[in-house]
Amino acid sequence: MVTPLDKLNRLTESHGALQPGKGLVSGVIALSLAILCFLGVLAFLFPQYLTTPQLRQSYNVEVMRQLLYWSLVIAGGIALWNMVFGRVRWLSAGTFVLLGLCLALGGHKVEVDPNFPDGTPYIGLDWFILDLLGSTLLFVFVEKLFPLRKDQPVFRPEWQTDFHHFIVNHLMVGFVLLAVNLLVHKFFGWAAKDGVQAWVQALPFPVALFLIILVADLMQYWTHRAYHEVPLLWRLHAVHHSVKSMDWMAGSRQHILELILTRTLVLAPIFVLGFSKEVIDAYIVVVGFQAVFNHANVSVRLGPLRYLIVTPNFHHWHHSQDAEALDKNYAAHFAFLDHLFGTAVQSDRKWPTAYGVLGDYVPNGFWAQFKFPFTWKG
Repeated sequence: MVTPLDKLNRLTESHGALQPGKGLVSGVIALSLAILCFLGVLAFLFPQYLTTPQLRQSYNVEVMRQLLYWSLVIAGGIALWNMVFGRVRWLSAGTFVLLGLCLALGGHKVEVDPNFPDGTPYIGLDWFILDLLGSTLLFVFVEKLFPLRKDQPVFRPEWQTDFHHFIVNHLMVGFVLLAVNLLVHKFFGWAAKDGVQAWVQALPFPVALFLIILVADLMQYWTHRAYHEVPLLWRLHAVHHSVKSMDWMAGSRQHILELILTRTLVLAPIFVLGFSKEVIDAYIVVVGFQAVFNHANVSVRLGPLRYLIVTPNFHHWHHSQDAEALDKNYAAHFAFLDHLFGTAVQSDRKWPTAYGVLGDYVPNGFWAQFKFPFTWKG
């Protein structure tokens, strides 16, 4: 007998697109919202272990409660609709079970103990929830408003693999930050000079923001280029390039070791130069947006500006299998770096034809891709 759990495992481990009209799309949305609601309730109950210390002081608790309330209502409404019309009832049943657990634990009125200790090991569950909700609402809307490939569904082929990467890389944010901070201080702490840092911190905010993005992108450019030109590093980076459909979720496909290594090397000059917290916070917003937007399924080129800054068009070419695009377009923020170093794509066509690793030798599935750098015989 096939149980609902078996069906869910089969759905999450598959690699095909979800076809609309059968209730699967709405069922997955309802179940996903219910899961996020359950995780949100747990974050309220155990903030010392499940929330990000840097974000705790910024929350408006009442706004968070309203967000949780309406997510519960929407998830329940969609599940009830599917249940009444006999569509994917097993997904609706799972949604109702999770919503029942949420309500049993207190729902959107769950009490929070304000006297919890700081400095405990944590999982960034709050960042995962808010980033997934915010990114989905924003970028799906933008992709539908300015689509490049109009026939590409939201739940396109291999979305499950990229969603697994999204989950792991976001839930590991605490570990990643700890590892990166330790590596940066250990290997680059000697280079920090008080005089240089004082000069950098005295710069006007716009100048400092431009400088931090430029410095980070110069390091990103050469690190990225090394991933392509050094065979041992390509083993890691090939996982990111294996995605065959570009959208806002595609950028999440990244091996955890590459994530740690890249962040360490990019943050090293930022740490050494001593940029202020306000400038670093603004840089994080910029890099977070561009990292997602430049993978998105949007028809954006920005005219002559595309020679100065990285656009989705610029980065889509980097993921292309087309001959003229191989090992090109490395920059993450400033496209002029590739033009300066002679690695910009030159093509008569506006957009590439196919994405992915040439030869398609990277396996599908999160765990298979996690093991790939250590098992590939190529």
